[in-house]
Amino acid sequence: MSFSATTKFAQPVVPLNTSATPRSNDNPSLFFKTSSFLGSTHKLRFNPLPSKAHHRRSAAVVAVSDVVKEKKRQASTNLLITKEEGLEVYEDMYLGRAFEDMCAQMYYRGKMFGFVHLYNGQEAVSTGFIKLLKQKDCVVSTYRDHVHALSKGVPARAVMSELFGKSTGCCRGQGGSMHMFSKEHNLLGGFAFIGEGIPVATGAAFSAKYRREVLKEANADDVTLAFFGDGTCNNGQFFECLNMAALWKLPIVFVVENNLWAIGMSHLRATSDPEIWKKGPAFGMPGVHVDGMDVLKVREVAKEAIARARRGEGPTLVECETYRFRGHSLADPDELRDPAEKARYAARDPITALKKYLVENKLANEQELKAVEKKIDELVEEAVEFADASPHPPRSQLLENVFADPKGFGIGPDGRYRCEDPKFTEGTAQV
Repeated sequence: MSFSATTKFAQPVVPLNTSATPRSNDNPSLFFKTSSFLGSTHKLRFNPLPSKAHHRRSAAVVAVSDVVKEKKRQASTNLLITKEEGLEVYEDMYLGRAFEDMCAQMYYRGKMFGFVHLYNGQEAVSTGFIKLLKQKDCVVSTYRDHVHALSKGVPARAVMSELFGKSTGCCRGQGGSMHMFSKEHNLLGGFAFIGEGIPVATGAAFSAKYRREVLKEANADDVTLAFFGDGTCNNGQFFECLNMAALWKLPIVFVVENNLWAIGMSHLRATSDPEIWKKGPAFGMPGVHVDGMDVLKVREVAKEAIARARRGEGPTLVECETYRFRGHSLADPDELRDPAEKARYAARDPITALKKYLVENKLANEQELKAVEKKIDELVEEAVEFADASPHPPRSQLLENVFADPKGFGIGPDGRYRCEDPKFTEGTAQV
């Protein structure tokens, strides 16, 4: 499977949910079939670029349906996942959902503070991409970052402790919900402001390319995934980094988690062209649109996008059309979205759909899946107990990681952190 700079992947692989109806094709040479989404009101049109002006983009456009047909000819089965892969994917998706549901409980019990943005409903995107990575590959996330961290291998107890603001958290309690980071797992951060992480991800991809081509490090084939939402795609950093990544053929995949809403602003009201995938070909990279509620579709697109990056063929922009089942954050009453809209997407729950697929294709039985769920439920419970029993960070940690040279401000003449002085916060208690 391969795709060119003008490829529009709208219907990759066997769908988990067959209720969606394909759009009609006004012109077979200009349109691919696509599943019908609430957020995509226009036909997803593919316009071939002129060959003279864009001679570097002349590779053939391959429809995913054709690739699947070819696979069927070559193999005796059309199953797109093995039993082992299916159980791994199911476990990771269920972990994300169970963890976030527990976060909601802990937030309302006063164990977490500030804004907490949950990922419920979007698990197919995180799992579909991140579980295909190597340990050395990098992930850059957004403020909705708990599940990305879990998929990348950060232990649940370390993520939960960070949410509790405890010293055993992955950032020793200094990051909180929106700033997950783990050097060990190459999770380069959650970022509270939209678009912030895209330049960081682009820099990580540039680093890999530099080490490979300039420093001649043979194993420097790292790939970076940059996750961000639909609301970010009208920000300057997005366009600037797409341009640089395409210009330098950086090993990066830009993953748009288009959940159709930027807080309370509908995606359709916020952008002149809601089809984000089109912005990829505008910069000379493939633009791909995929059903982000179907983990098997996401995996197929992710495999090719990651492989392209690892082969040195440059970046890909993937728009995953998904939906969040909860409000923007746990402080959001979620009164702006149409209840009927929410119900339609709830009926397409990606975890329920995967479970059905695994059982119907005899890749797993109910007992095996229940065993996975029990294991994860116990893991999440243990993470809460661990976080609750963990200590808070000491005052001496307050100014760490704030100044490059803390002696200029944070450390006094006696060599101790100024914040250890009881008078350090004197007069601020009432603020």
